Amino acid sequence: MNATLIAVALSLVSAAAYASAAVAQARLAGRTEPDAGVLGLLGRGAWWSAVGLNAGGALLHVAALKYGPLTLVQPLGALTLVAAVPLGARTAGRRVTRIEWRGTILTLLGLGALLITAGGTAPHEMLSLPEALAVGAGTMAVVAGLSRPGARPGLRHAAASGITSGVASALTQTLTVAVTDHTGPLLSWRLVIVALLVSAFAMGGLLLSQTAYRGGLGAPLAVVTLANPVAAAAIGLALLGERLQGGTISLVPALLGTAAAVRGVILLSRAQARTQAQPLAVAGPAAPDPEPAAGSPSRVVVGSRTPMDQPVLRPEPGRAPVGGP
Repeated sequence: MNATLIAVALSLVSAAAYASAAVAQARLAGRTEPDAGVLGLLGRGAWWSAVGLNAGGALLHVAALKYGPLTLVQPLGALTLVAAVPLGARTAGRRVTRIEWRGTILTLLGLGALLITAGGTAPHEMLSLPEALAVGAGTMAVVAGLSRPGARPGLRHAAASGITSGVASALTQTLTVAVTDHTGPLLSWRLVIVALLVSAFAMGGLLLSQTAYRGGLGAPLAVVTLANPVAAAAIGLALLGERLQGGTISLVPALLGTAAAVRGVILLSRAQARTQAQPLAVAGPAAPDPEPAAGSPSRVVVGSRTPMDQPVLRPEPGRAPVGGP
């Protein structure tokens, strides 16, 4: 079978696993106190289920990187968002909205255009030790800025998660090529350090996404989905000798595909925000206090106020009303 087709197939199954993990993480984030911390997650079975799904998706992703370049495999990770939309709707007991379907179609069209320009041969380049250290240091600096202490959980943590996951994928490709192509000893300092960086960034991305999902699934997952391939593709193009197919002309469908995918992700994010706001709209304003019966006494209750901050008179049996006879 063609190497590109194998990479695409493995990436699709990987995206399904990641989507299931994202839905599980979002549900767990909604049931966990913000100050629970890492130790609080370790005692939850749902957390370990999400870790298992992420691990399965990561293994499939590593296998895909053996057969396809970063510029092909990483954009397919955007299908995680597409798979998470119907899965999340099914879990919530609702139907997928029209805006969500529009966003899904646009995202798929954008990915199709990107695949035309990103298809290539199986990777053979590896990062050198200085390049791996530089990539690791730069990533840590960016992530520290995005997730600094006191920052409100949300899109910045999602961006940090996507960047760390994308960098972990780029570093994983170096390990994959070294192991499968037998280029040098397997216990070299370079591979040991790269393996440690991959482990640190993979776990960091998982914890950062868990923090980001406290505000919901749609928008954070969209940012993770976009930041991941951008970070990995930047490393692939800058350091691993990967190129877009078709030369300069290929930039046109690549840009159009990127625009369509971004628009699709935005629609999916907006649809998620509207879905989360629906319960509040259905609940409506609180019902007013019942009017006292005619002739019944009442007293002034201090501390209960109307929207205009005026005192409210509430009845109390056995007490004469204020200003009464």
